[in-house]
Amino acid sequence: MTDSTPWQPPAGATPPVPPSPYAAPTGATPPPPGAAPGWTAPPKPGLIPLRPLTLGTLLAAAFQVLRRNPRPTFGFALLITGGIFLLTLVVVGVVSFFAISRTLNASEADAQTLEAGSIAIIILSALVPGALGIVGTAILQGVISLEVARGTVGEKLKLRGLWRGAKGRIGALIGWSLLITAVIIVGIAVLAGLIGLLIAFGGTAGLVIGVLLAFAVGLGAVVLFAWLGTKLSLVPSALMLERLPLRAAITRSWTLTNGNFWRTLGITLLVGVIIQVVASVLTAPLSIVFGLLTTLINPNESDNALLIGAGVLYLLTIVFAIIFGAISAVVQSATPALIYIDLRMRKEGLDLELSRFVEARQAGDRSVADPYLTSASNAPATPDASPWQ
Repeated sequence: MTDSTPWQPPAGATPPVPPSPYAAPTGATPPPPGAAPGWTAPPKPGLIPLRPLTLGTLLAAAFQVLRRNPRPTFGFALLITGGIFLLTLVVVGVVSFFAISRTLNASEADAQTLEAGSIAIIILSALVPGALGIVGTAILQGVISLEVARGTVGEKLKLRGLWRGAKGRIGALIGWSLLITAVIIVGIAVLAGLIGLLIAFGGTAGLVIGVLLAFAVGLGAVVLFAWLGTKLSLVPSALMLERLPLRAAITRSWTLTNGNFWRTLGITLLVGVIIQVVASVLTAPLSIVFGLLTTLINPNESDNALLIGAGVLYLLTIVFAIIFGAISAVVQSATPALIYIDLRMRKEGLDLELSRFVEARQAGDRSVADPYLTSASNAPATPDASPWQ
């Protein structure tokens, strides 16, 4: 015998309401307007959110690298930029002083020969700090790329830690920088030699053809440089983060930028324009202050006061150039690294690998491999042998 009376809740009690499958979990971030129900913001353990980046997020992150970890970024960039600038000033200045002094003390018969030799010596002396500048810039670019990569997963390393992570890759990056420089120098030398021959042996017609050729080739070189520079802009990141051989890094950069050429070029140019505009805005007050100080100190416009003012302005310009050069070097080195990470998230789902890595580290699991490495990476096979451990 069964009771057919339906169950009723006790008086005053409220029947339980089953949870809606569309309700957001407790503590979840409220979705933005227009977002799907149950939406939660992607994690942001460090520098950037782990999702494909918008233009604003990418630009903000490029400048945030300085503020987030200033010692190994701005400090190291300041050291390299200042060292290269001072070395250039000393080497070129000393060589120029002795070369010009020798020319001034020479007889009239030897003056022209010594003058030509002095110019050649001064140009050659500038190559030494120029080569060191290429090496220093390559090293800085590698360190900043690693800082961006580790900052993305919430790590904040000192310069020693970043340098340990760059171990074994600095040589490849320097070689890549020297290769690019050599190609540019050879191209300019061939063009200059061809134009010189046309002008020397072609007479008036050769001069006209040489000028037109220089204009056409120069315009084509700008287009070629923009195209190749964009397609190969991710080579340093592939060298440092995936630890690929040089040829594989070139192929990697070329492949990642397929279908994203204009976006990569536009972001790179936009960052360059922003830096130049900021530099112009900050440089203008120096000239204004120089004019005001010169007028206040020396209303009669004597030569001594003008020389003192010019010297002070020159020193301020040097200090400003070194500081702003370090800032721009960090930002311009961080930009291609951020583009590289963004493209891998868009094409390869790197954001999922980064999230898995962050979650494992937060749980104390250090067995998860570096998410930036691929099967082609020239890196230790086991996570425990990683330079980041």
